[in-house]
Amino acid sequence: MGVAMLRVEGLQKVFRSGKSEVALFENLSFQVAKGEMLAIVGESGAGKSTLLHILGALDRASAGDVYCANLRLNTLSEAAAAEFRNREIGFVWQFHYLLPEFTALENVAMPLLLRDCPWQDAQKDAIRWLREVGLEQRADHRAGELSGGEQQRVALARSLITQPKLLLADEPTGDLDGHTADSVFELIARLHRECQLTSLIATHNLAFARRCQRVLRLKDGQVEEVAPKELRV
Repeated sequence: MGVAMLRVEGLQKVFRSGKSEVALFENLSFQVAKGEMLAIVGESGAGKSTLLHILGALDRASAGDVYCANLRLNTLSEAAAAEFRNREIGFVWQFHYLLPEFTALENVAMPLLLRDCPWQDAQKDAIRWLREVGLEQRADHRAGELSGGEQQRVALARSLITQPKLLLADEPTGDLDGHTADSVFELIARLHRECQLTSLIATHNLAFARRCQRVLRLKDGQVEEVAPKELRV
């Protein structure tokens, strides 16, 4: 393995249910090398989304440590965690979370505007990223005027406009039909290569997981590495 972008040590997440505690997962330890494309698979409820939230500093583990480029995430204040997410992480979710009252261009530009970037500069970058995902001609359309696949492409452009080092995608094709899902996955794979990202993709789609460099399976609160070619589609 090359230089580690992510290092996970003894990670545990416990939820309280009434007077009892339920461990979603415990003692997870693994590394993700810079430039890798890693799939995370597992049944619904196994903890894939929660794990991504912790790796992206959206949630905190009950125990254990996450290091991203030698930054210890569980020691960050809320303000520092927000800055880390805005600077280092690109998120893509199953639902696109586009702002319906804004155009595709305005949605893509939003992360830069939140950094107080001048509108002219943010607009220029947003147009470039819409071109990257094949939607420059839809820049002035509002989110509700776009198809599901187009909305997810806009969400991907929005996640990458800040030039993050790490892309976290949670079931990014889960709401799409087979053909559209395949085109979105191909786009993610292309941008992963061209932007030299480190990407973690939680997915139920084992055909997509097979196309990643590595696969981790969450099962019964533990994580195991699986050779992509061993996944049964």
